[in-house]
Amino acid sequence: MNKNDLIAAVAASASLSKADASQAVEGVFNTISSALKDGGEVRLVGFGTFSVSTRKASIGRNPRTGERIQIPETRQPKFKAGKGLKDAVNN
Repeated sequence: MNKNDLIAAVAASASLSKADASQAVEGVFNTISSALKDGGEVRLVGFGTFSVSTRKASIGRNPRTGERIQIPETRQPKFKAGKGLKDAVNN
């Protein structure tokens, strides 16, 4: 399922136009992104939790030259599935 399929499914299940469903889906994505950008987390009971973790800086190697390079610290988005989602997938 891609984004357009998701919008069509939301429009059909909520009796919305595709334009309204698109705005709703975009709104959800933007809200989650903003919360994670600000360092928070989003908990959707029964679905899962979106959060941010920090990957420490490290030293790597350029595979072509073998030169050592510094890899900077980064923030990575994470998703942990909730019990309701796990049960729905496994049944």
